[in-house]
Amino acid sequence: MSDDNKETAGSTGPREDGGRRERVIGTPSPAREKALLAEDDISAPAGVGEQLDEASAKRAERVVAAFFLLAFLSSVVFIAYFIGWSGRDGGMHGIWDAREVNFWLGGTMALAFLAMAVGVTIWVRRLMTSKPIIQERHEPAADAETKAAFSRDFMEGAHDSGITKRPLLRRTLLLAAAPLGLAPLVLLRDLGPLPETKLRHTFWGDAVKRARSEGKKGVRLVVDGTNRPLKVSDFATPGSMITVLPEGMEEHLPHDQVLTQVAKAVTILINVPAEQFKPAKGRDNWHVNGIVAYSKVCTHVGCPAALYEQTTHHILCPCHQSTFDATDAAKVVFGPAARPLPQLPLSVEDGYIIATSDYHEPVGPSFWERG
Repeated sequence: MSDDNKETAGSTGPREDGGRRERVIGTPSPAREKALLAEDDISAPAGVGEQLDEASAKRAERVVAAFFLLAFLSSVVFIAYFIGWSGRDGGMHGIWDAREVNFWLGGTMALAFLAMAVGVTIWVRRLMTSKPIIQERHEPAADAETKAAFSRDFMEGAHDSGITKRPLLRRTLLLAAAPLGLAPLVLLRDLGPLPETKLRHTFWGDAVKRARSEGKKGVRLVVDGTNRPLKVSDFATPGSMITVLPEGMEEHLPHDQVLTQVAKAVTILINVPAEQFKPAKGRDNWHVNGIVAYSKVCTHVGCPAALYEQTTHHILCPCHQSTFDATDAAKVVFGPAARPLPQLPLSVEDGYIIATSDYHEPVGPSFWERG
Protein backbone atom coordinates (compact mmCIF):
# COMPACT_ATOMS: atom_id res chain seq x y z
CA MET A 1 0.00 0.00 0.00
CA SER A 2 1.41 3.41 -0.92
CA ASP A 3 2.05 6.15 1.57
CA ASP A 4 -0.81 8.19 0.14
CA ASN A 5 -3.24 5.33 0.61
CA LYS A 6 -2.06 4.72 4.13
CA GLU A 7 -2.51 8.35 4.93
CA THR A 8 -6.04 8.38 3.55
CA ALA A 9 -7.11 5.13 5.16
CA GLY A 10 -5.88 6.13 8.57
CA SER A 11 -7.08 9.69 8.51
CA THR A 12 -10.17 10.78 10.43
CA GLY A 13 -10.56 14.17 8.78
CA PRO A 14 -10.45 15.77 5.34
CA ARG A 15 -7.21 16.54 3.60
CA GLU A 16 -6.18 19.30 1.26
CA ASP A 17 -5.64 18.37 -2.40
CA GLY A 18 -4.96 21.24 -4.72
CA GLY A 19 -7.01 23.59 -2.58
CA ARG A 20 -10.10 21.29 -2.69
CA ARG A 21 -11.38 19.61 0.44
CA GLU A 22 -12.36 15.96 0.11
CA ARG A 23 -14.63 14.04 2.44
CA VAL A 24 -13.07 10.90 3.92
CA ILE A 25 -15.14 7.80 4.50
CA GLY A 26 -16.37 7.63 8.07
CA THR A 27 -16.34 11.37 8.74
CA PRO A 28 -19.54 13.43 9.33
CA SER A 29 -21.00 15.40 6.43
CA PRO A 30 -19.75 19.00 6.22
CA ALA A 31 -23.37 20.03 5.54
CA ARG A 32 -24.06 19.76 9.23
CA GLU A 33 -21.58 22.54 9.86
CA LYS A 34 -23.72 24.84 7.66
CA ALA A 35 -27.07 24.06 9.33
CA LEU A 36 -29.08 27.19 10.12
CA LEU A 37 -30.51 25.73 13.35
CA ALA A 38 -29.20 23.30 15.85
CA GLU A 39 -30.85 19.90 15.92
CA ASP A 40 -32.76 20.69 19.09
CA ASP A 41 -33.74 24.20 17.89
CA ILE A 42 -36.64 23.33 15.61
CA SER A 43 -39.52 25.14 17.26
CA ALA A 44 -40.39 28.26 19.15
CA PRO A 45 -39.98 28.28 22.93
CA ALA A 46 -42.73 26.56 24.89
CA GLY A 47 -45.72 28.74 25.60
CA VAL A 48 -45.16 31.21 22.73
CA GLY A 49 -48.39 32.10 20.93
CA GLU A 50 -50.66 30.27 23.38
CA GLN A 51 -52.06 33.37 25.03
CA LEU A 52 -54.06 36.19 23.43
CA ASP A 53 -54.29 39.82 24.33
CA GLU A 54 -57.99 39.93 25.14
CA ALA A 55 -58.32 43.63 24.32
CA SER A 56 -56.87 43.12 20.84
CA ALA A 57 -58.92 39.95 20.46
CA LYS A 58 -62.14 41.85 21.20
CA ARG A 59 -61.31 44.42 18.51
CA ALA A 60 -60.54 41.66 16.02
CA GLU A 61 -63.76 39.92 16.97
CA ARG A 62 -65.80 43.00 16.11
CA VAL A 63 -63.97 43.37 12.78
CA VAL A 64 -64.64 39.73 11.86
CA ALA A 65 -68.30 40.09 12.85
CA ALA A 66 -68.56 43.18 10.64
CA PHE A 67 -67.25 41.24 7.64
CA PHE A 68 -69.69 38.40 8.32
CA LEU A 69 -72.56 40.90 8.47
CA LEU A 70 -71.37 42.39 5.17
CA ALA A 71 -71.40 38.91 3.63
CA PHE A 72 -74.94 38.39 4.93
CA LEU A 73 -76.18 41.69 3.51
CA SER A 74 -74.52 41.03 0.14
CA SER A 75 -76.19 37.63 -0.09
CA VAL A 76 -79.56 39.14 0.79
CA VAL A 77 -79.13 41.79 -1.93
CA PHE A 78 -78.18 39.03 -4.41
CA ILE A 79 -81.33 37.06 -3.65
CA ALA A 80 -83.55 40.16 -3.59
CA TYR A 81 -82.25 41.44 -6.92
CA PHE A 82 -82.47 38.01 -8.52
CA ILE A 83 -86.10 37.60 -7.47
CA GLY A 84 -87.33 41.17 -7.74
CA TRP A 85 -85.45 42.83 -10.58
CA SER A 86 -83.50 40.48 -12.86
CA GLY A 87 -86.66 38.71 -13.96
CA ARG A 88 -88.76 41.78 -14.69
CA ASP A 89 -90.51 42.56 -17.98
CA GLY A 90 -92.20 39.23 -18.44
CA GLY A 91 -89.60 37.11 -16.69
CA MET A 92 -86.86 37.34 -19.33
CA HIS A 93 -84.53 40.32 -19.58
CA GLY A 94 -83.26 41.42 -22.95
CA ILE A 95 -79.75 41.85 -24.25
CA TRP A 96 -79.65 45.50 -23.21
CA ASP A 97 -80.22 44.59 -19.55
CA ALA A 98 -77.59 41.84 -19.44
CA ARG A 99 -74.83 44.22 -18.32
CA GLU A 100 -76.91 45.46 -15.39
CA VAL A 101 -77.90 41.96 -14.33
CA ASN A 102 -74.33 40.64 -14.52
CA PHE A 103 -73.05 43.61 -12.53
CA TRP A 104 -75.51 43.21 -9.66
CA LEU A 105 -75.60 39.43 -9.45
CA GLY A 106 -71.88 38.94 -9.97
CA GLY A 107 -70.89 41.88 -7.77
CA THR A 108 -73.04 40.99 -4.77
CA MET A 109 -72.10 37.31 -4.86
CA ALA A 110 -68.39 38.14 -5.20
CA LEU A 111 -68.65 40.60 -2.29
CA ALA A 112 -70.37 37.97 -0.14
CA PHE A 113 -67.64 35.39 -0.71
CA LEU A 114 -64.88 37.98 -0.33
CA ALA A 115 -66.27 39.26 2.97
CA MET A 116 -66.56 35.70 4.27
CA ALA A 117 -62.98 34.93 3.24
CA VAL A 118 -61.58 38.09 4.83
CA GLY A 119 -63.51 37.47 8.05
CA VAL A 120 -62.31 33.88 8.36
CA THR A 121 -58.72 34.94 7.58
CA ILE A 122 -58.71 37.61 10.31
CA TRP A 123 -60.28 35.10 12.68
CA VAL A 124 -57.50 32.58 12.08
CA ARG A 125 -54.70 35.17 12.17
CA ARG A 126 -55.84 37.24 15.14
CA LEU A 127 -58.09 35.06 17.28
CA MET A 128 -56.52 31.61 17.22
CA THR A 129 -53.46 30.56 19.15
CA SER A 130 -50.30 29.55 17.28
CA LYS A 131 -48.75 26.90 19.47
CA PRO A 132 -46.63 24.32 17.61
CA ILE A 133 -48.47 21.23 16.40
CA ILE A 134 -46.65 17.97 15.77
CA GLN A 135 -48.26 15.33 13.58
CA GLU A 136 -46.83 11.85 13.65
CA ARG A 137 -47.26 9.16 11.03
CA HIS A 138 -49.21 6.14 12.20
CA GLU A 139 -51.17 3.19 10.93
CA PRO A 140 -54.35 4.12 8.99
CA ALA A 141 -56.59 2.06 11.25
CA ALA A 142 -57.46 4.00 14.39
CA ASP A 143 -57.89 2.31 17.72
CA ALA A 144 -60.07 3.46 20.59
CA GLU A 145 -57.27 5.46 22.15
CA THR A 146 -56.63 7.30 18.87
CA LYS A 147 -60.30 8.09 18.45
CA ALA A 148 -60.45 9.41 21.96
CA ALA A 149 -57.36 11.51 21.27
CA PHE A 150 -58.97 12.88 18.12
CA SER A 151 -62.10 13.85 20.00
CA ARG A 152 -59.98 15.49 22.65
CA ASP A 153 -57.91 17.39 20.05
CA PHE A 154 -61.05 18.43 18.15
CA MET A 155 -62.63 19.87 21.27
CA GLU A 156 -59.36 21.56 22.16
CA GLY A 157 -59.17 23.06 18.66
CA ALA A 158 -62.74 24.28 18.92
CA HIS A 159 -61.88 25.88 22.23
CA ASP A 160 -58.71 27.47 20.83
CA SER A 161 -60.61 28.86 17.84
CA GLY A 162 -62.86 30.78 20.18
CA ILE A 163 -66.06 29.62 18.49
CA THR A 164 -67.39 28.20 21.77
CA LYS A 165 -66.62 31.22 23.93
CA ARG A 166 -67.25 33.99 21.37
CA PRO A 167 -70.98 33.85 20.58
CA LEU A 168 -70.82 37.02 18.47
CA LEU A 169 -68.52 35.34 15.97
CA ARG A 170 -70.51 32.12 15.98
CA ARG A 171 -73.82 33.85 15.40
CA THR A 172 -72.60 36.21 12.68
CA LEU A 173 -70.83 33.34 10.90
CA LEU A 174 -74.04 31.32 10.83
CA LEU A 175 -75.95 34.41 9.73
CA ALA A 176 -73.52 35.01 6.84
CA ALA A 177 -73.54 31.35 5.74
CA ALA A 178 -77.33 30.92 5.78
CA PRO A 179 -78.20 32.95 2.64
CA LEU A 180 -75.20 31.55 0.79
CA GLY A 181 -76.64 28.10 1.36
CA LEU A 182 -79.98 29.25 -0.04
CA ALA A 183 -78.47 30.89 -3.12
CA PRO A 184 -78.26 27.66 -5.19
CA LEU A 185 -81.97 27.04 -4.53
CA VAL A 186 -82.79 30.56 -5.68
CA LEU A 187 -80.80 30.01 -8.87
CA LEU A 188 -83.15 27.15 -9.76
CA ARG A 189 -85.53 29.92 -10.76
CA ASP A 190 -83.45 30.21 -13.95
CA LEU A 191 -85.07 26.97 -15.08
CA GLY A 192 -88.29 28.92 -15.58
CA PRO A 193 -90.50 30.34 -16.71
CA LEU A 194 -91.01 27.68 -19.35
CA PRO A 195 -90.65 28.95 -22.93
CA GLU A 196 -93.98 27.36 -23.92
CA THR A 197 -94.51 28.48 -27.55
CA LYS A 198 -92.22 31.53 -27.53
CA LEU A 199 -89.41 29.67 -29.30
CA ARG A 200 -91.71 28.33 -32.02
CA HIS A 201 -92.24 31.71 -33.66
CA THR A 202 -90.11 34.60 -34.92
CA PHE A 203 -90.85 38.16 -36.02
CA TRP A 204 -91.35 36.87 -39.57
CA GLY A 205 -94.80 35.64 -38.60
CA ASP A 206 -95.87 38.98 -37.06
CA ALA A 207 -94.46 40.89 -40.02
CA VAL A 208 -96.33 38.74 -42.55
CA LYS A 209 -99.62 39.20 -40.64
CA ARG A 210 -99.11 42.96 -40.57
CA ALA A 211 -98.30 43.04 -44.30
CA ARG A 212 -101.39 41.01 -45.17
CA SER A 213 -103.55 43.31 -43.06
CA GLU A 214 -102.35 46.05 -45.40
CA GLY A 215 -103.36 44.06 -48.49
CA LYS A 216 -99.93 42.65 -49.34
CA LYS A 217 -98.97 39.03 -50.03
CA GLY A 218 -96.12 39.03 -47.53
CA VAL A 219 -93.34 41.02 -45.91
CA ARG A 220 -90.34 42.22 -47.89
CA LEU A 221 -86.84 41.00 -47.14
CA VAL A 222 -84.38 43.76 -46.24
CA VAL A 223 -80.58 43.58 -46.22
CA ASP A 224 -79.17 43.33 -42.71
CA GLY A 225 -77.31 46.54 -41.87
CA THR A 226 -78.85 48.75 -44.56
CA ASN A 227 -82.56 47.84 -44.26
CA ARG A 228 -82.82 48.10 -48.07
CA PRO A 229 -85.60 45.96 -49.58
CA LEU A 230 -84.18 43.33 -51.89
CA LYS A 231 -85.37 42.87 -55.46
CA VAL A 232 -85.00 39.67 -57.48
CA SER A 233 -82.86 41.59 -59.97
CA ASP A 234 -80.51 42.62 -57.16
CA PHE A 235 -79.79 39.00 -56.32
CA ALA A 236 -79.55 37.33 -59.73
CA THR A 237 -75.98 35.96 -59.53
CA PRO A 238 -75.83 32.21 -58.76
CA GLY A 239 -73.69 31.39 -55.73
CA SER A 240 -74.49 34.66 -53.96
CA MET A 241 -75.33 34.77 -50.26
CA ILE A 242 -76.58 37.64 -48.08
CA THR A 243 -78.10 38.08 -44.62
CA VAL A 244 -81.66 39.40 -44.52
CA LEU A 245 -84.34 40.35 -41.98
CA PRO A 246 -88.07 41.12 -42.14
CA GLU A 247 -88.94 44.70 -42.96
CA GLY A 248 -90.14 46.96 -40.16
CA MET A 249 -88.45 45.43 -37.10
CA GLU A 250 -87.13 48.69 -35.67
CA GLU A 251 -90.41 50.50 -36.36
CA HIS A 252 -92.70 47.95 -34.74
CA LEU A 253 -90.63 46.61 -31.84
CA PRO A 254 -89.59 48.23 -28.54
CA HIS A 255 -85.95 49.29 -28.61
CA ASP A 256 -84.91 46.79 -25.94
CA GLN A 257 -86.42 43.84 -27.87
CA VAL A 258 -84.98 44.51 -31.32
CA LEU A 259 -81.72 42.61 -30.87
CA THR A 260 -83.48 39.67 -29.20
CA GLN A 261 -85.91 39.33 -32.12
CA VAL A 262 -83.15 39.85 -34.67
CA ALA A 263 -81.24 36.95 -33.10
CA LYS A 264 -84.19 34.64 -33.84
CA ALA A 265 -85.27 36.03 -37.23
CA VAL A 266 -81.85 36.43 -38.89
CA THR A 267 -81.89 34.59 -42.23
CA ILE A 268 -79.45 33.79 -45.02
CA LEU A 269 -80.55 34.17 -48.64
CA ILE A 270 -78.70 32.01 -51.18
CA ASN A 271 -78.96 31.92 -54.97
CA VAL A 272 -78.53 28.25 -55.84
CA PRO A 273 -78.14 27.38 -59.56
CA ALA A 274 -81.57 26.32 -60.76
CA GLU A 275 -80.29 23.09 -62.36
CA GLN A 276 -78.80 21.93 -59.04
CA PHE A 277 -81.62 22.95 -56.74
CA LYS A 278 -83.78 20.10 -55.37
CA PRO A 279 -86.89 21.42 -53.60
CA ALA A 280 -88.08 19.31 -50.71
CA LYS A 281 -91.45 17.63 -50.93
CA GLY A 282 -94.19 20.18 -50.30
CA ARG A 283 -91.82 23.11 -50.78
CA ASP A 284 -91.86 23.43 -54.55
CA ASN A 285 -93.06 27.05 -54.36
CA TRP A 286 -90.87 28.14 -51.41
CA HIS A 287 -88.07 29.45 -53.62
CA VAL A 288 -87.74 32.06 -56.38
CA ASN A 289 -85.81 30.66 -59.34
CA GLY A 290 -83.34 28.94 -57.02
CA ILE A 291 -83.22 31.80 -54.51
CA VAL A 292 -83.84 30.09 -51.17
CA ALA A 293 -83.87 31.32 -47.56
CA TYR A 294 -82.68 29.37 -44.50
CA SER A 295 -82.37 30.29 -40.84
CA LYS A 296 -78.89 31.53 -40.01
CA VAL A 297 -79.10 30.02 -36.51
CA CYS A 298 -77.37 26.63 -36.43
CA THR A 299 -79.54 23.80 -35.16
CA HIS A 300 -76.69 22.47 -33.01
CA VAL A 301 -76.07 25.13 -30.34
CA GLY A 302 -77.24 28.30 -32.08
CA CYS A 303 -74.04 29.68 -33.62
CA PRO A 304 -74.38 31.70 -36.84
CA ALA A 305 -74.13 29.37 -39.84
CA ALA A 306 -72.66 32.12 -41.98
CA LEU A 307 -70.10 30.42 -44.24
CA TYR A 308 -71.03 29.31 -47.76
CA GLU A 309 -69.00 27.28 -50.26
CA GLN A 310 -70.04 28.19 -53.79
CA THR A 311 -68.45 25.10 -55.36
CA THR A 312 -70.16 22.55 -53.10
CA HIS A 313 -73.17 24.72 -52.13
CA HIS A 314 -72.59 23.81 -48.50
CA ILE A 315 -73.50 26.05 -45.56
CA LEU A 316 -71.00 25.74 -42.74
CA CYS A 317 -71.21 26.64 -39.07
CA PRO A 318 -67.74 27.72 -37.85
CA CYS A 319 -68.31 26.74 -34.22
CA HIS A 320 -68.50 22.94 -34.51
CA GLN A 321 -68.27 22.38 -38.29
CA SER A 322 -71.90 21.40 -38.86
CA THR A 323 -72.45 21.40 -42.62
CA PHE A 324 -75.75 21.75 -44.49
CA ASP A 325 -76.59 21.21 -48.17
CA ALA A 326 -78.18 24.37 -49.58
CA THR A 327 -79.38 22.52 -52.69
CA ASP A 328 -81.30 19.90 -50.70
CA ALA A 329 -83.43 21.68 -48.06
CA ALA A 330 -80.33 22.41 -45.91
CA LYS A 331 -80.03 18.80 -44.81
CA VAL A 332 -77.13 17.94 -42.51
CA VAL A 333 -74.21 16.38 -44.38
CA PHE A 334 -71.58 16.61 -41.64
CA GLY A 335 -71.16 17.60 -38.01
CA PRO A 336 -73.14 17.38 -34.77
CA ALA A 337 -76.30 19.24 -35.87
CA ALA A 338 -79.32 16.97 -35.51
CA ARG A 339 -81.71 18.53 -38.03
CA PRO A 340 -81.69 20.74 -41.15
CA LEU A 341 -81.80 24.52 -41.05
CA PRO A 342 -85.45 25.69 -41.13
CA GLN A 343 -86.51 27.06 -44.52
CA LEU A 344 -88.48 30.30 -45.00
CA PRO A 345 -91.20 30.30 -47.72
CA LEU A 346 -90.49 32.95 -50.39
CA SER A 347 -92.37 34.62 -53.20
CA VAL A 348 -92.22 37.78 -55.33
CA GLU A 349 -94.36 40.92 -55.17
CA ASP A 350 -93.76 43.99 -57.33
CA GLY A 351 -90.29 42.65 -58.12
CA TYR A 352 -89.31 42.39 -54.44
CA ILE A 353 -88.51 39.13 -52.66
CA ILE A 354 -91.03 38.55 -49.88
CA ALA A 355 -91.67 35.99 -47.15
CA THR A 356 -95.18 34.53 -47.19
CA SER A 357 -95.17 33.05 -43.67
CA ASP A 358 -93.07 32.41 -40.61
CA TYR A 359 -90.75 29.41 -40.38
CA HIS A 360 -92.80 26.22 -40.13
CA GLU A 361 -90.58 24.84 -37.34
CA PRO A 362 -88.64 26.37 -34.43
CA VAL A 363 -85.32 27.94 -35.34
CA GLY A 364 -82.08 27.25 -33.55
CA PRO A 365 -81.07 24.32 -31.33
CA SER A 366 -83.59 21.69 -30.38
CA PHE A 367 -85.12 22.20 -26.95
CA TRP A 368 -86.82 19.74 -24.65
CA GLU A 369 -90.29 21.28 -25.02
CA ARG A 370 -90.17 21.33 -28.81
CA GLY A 371 -92.42 18.28 -29.19
